[in-house]
Parts: sequence; C-alpha cells; structure tokens
Amino acid sequence: MTDEAAHEESAIVDLSPLMDIELPDDPEAAIGLLGNELAEARQSAESYLDDLKRVAADFDNFRKRAVRDRDEIVERAGQRLITALLPVLDSFDAALAADAESHAQERVLAGMRNTYQQLMDVLAGHGLEVIDAIGQPFDPVRHEAVSGGGDGHLIVVSEVRRGYAYKGRVIRPALVQVAAEDVSAEEPRA
Repeated sequence: MTDEAAHEESAIVDLSPLMDIELPDDPEAAIGLLGNELAEARQSAESYLDDLKRVAADFDNFRKRAVRDRDEIVERAGQRLITALLPVLDSFDAALAADAESHAQERVLAGMRNTYQQLMDVLAGHGLEVIDAIGQPFDPVRHEAVSGGGDGHLIVVSEVRRGYAYKGRVIRPALVQVAAEDVSAEEPRA
C-alpha cells in the first residue's frame, strides 16, 4: 500500500461506533443525518458553555460578596473594640487633666501622656478620629449640647467629653457647651 492510499483510507473514518447512530448507506442521507447530529451537538455545546459562563459569573459574584462581607465583619469588630475602649480614653483624659503637685507626680503624668499618645496613634492608625469641638460651629451630628444656647449661629465654647468617629462615621458625639456667636464682634467699627 502506497502512502497516498494509506492516507485516503485513514481519511475515511467510521464514526458510527462513537455516535451511537446507524448511518444509512446513501451518502446524501448519511451527510444529512450527520449534519443534524452536528447541529444538535453544537447546540448542546453552546448550552453547556452558557451554563459554564453562568456558573463562572455566579462564582465571581460569590467571591466578591464574600470579600465584601469579610471586610464588613472586620470593620464592625474594629468598631466594637474601639467603642469598648472609649471609657479607657475618658479615664486617660480625666487623669491627664489633673495638675501635678510634685516632681514625682509630674513624671507619672508624663509617662501617662506618652502611653496615651501611643494608644491614640495605634487607634488612629485603625480609623479612630477625635472630633474637633472647641471653637467649631455646632453640628448636631458631631456634637451633643449639654448646656448653653441662644439665638443665631451656635459655637462650641467648651468640651465636657470628647467625641470620636470611626472611619468617618460618628460613634460618639462630643458633649459640649455652646453659645451664640457674637456677630457684632466681627463687624468692623466705623
């Protein structure tokens, strides 16, 4: 057998055992039947491909949702921890407001100031922000007035207790005393 004859014989392959169909003896009918089988196979493959694309998209959405949920859980846990530490910060504020009566007390207060600053730096690195109060316009979202008032534009004149925000969201408003801004002091005199 020549190479050409072997090539022609290998080009004609009986696919019927692979397809579980009986091919008719008529070549035209066999081609039509195979064409129909091919069309059905393509349609089935497209359906499987669509299903695969849908599963891949669902998995991608699941992965994104899992990352978002994990980040939200971490953020809520961080906020709960920081909220639990607020009374500790209040205690530091009260202790640091005391005046030292001796050199030893001044050294203790200096150590407390350093410890407090280290704690605040760590908490700030994790999203804690001190709410500015004194001299600021009264903002009912960031400040809670406990005394004072008046007509017109209110300004915070003193802070009773510090307020804090976590990653831009107020977790405890500052307790403040307010007073009406004296607009006559800002007007130039003639």
